[in-house]
Amino acid sequence: MFIKGVLGVVASFAFALPALAAEPATAEEASALVKRGVAFVKANGKDKLLAEVGNSKGQFVSGDLYLSVWDAKATVLAHGANPKMVGKNIIDLKDADDKYFMKEIVAKAASPGSGWVDYKWVNPVTKQLQAKSAYIEKVDDIILSAGYYKK
Repeated sequence: MFIKGVLGVVASFAFALPALAAEPATAEEASALVKRGVAFVKANGKDKLLAEVGNSKGQFVSGDLYLSVWDAKATVLAHGANPKMVGKNIIDLKDADDKYFMKEIVAKAASPGSGWVDYKWVNPVTKQLQAKSAYIEKVDDIILSAGYYKK
């Protein structure tokens, strides 16, 4: 009877794990992902970071959480959710409220070099327009960012 009960508990956790993985990202997870990206680029260089960020099955993409990398003029160098963005300058990109959020990101990256920027964006998992907050950090000549969708 005990073993049957333990197997039932284990089976419950096995079915719960995919549900947990689908949970929306948090602010802590977004900033932690950027900090992992910063450590990665310092240890491995920019080219390896860009390749890893562009790998949709890599360590910098998980559900609705992904890393993006831009240069100081807002040209996309790597994008974990949309590789078609690579090479595009998005400095004039506006959100649903006509906010030039990329200009704010570039300004924040220039000084103080890190911080949060709020805007509205389509969640790649739900396909719904949602409030989003992105954490950014500048490392050398690149800007790393990850955001979470607010509930």
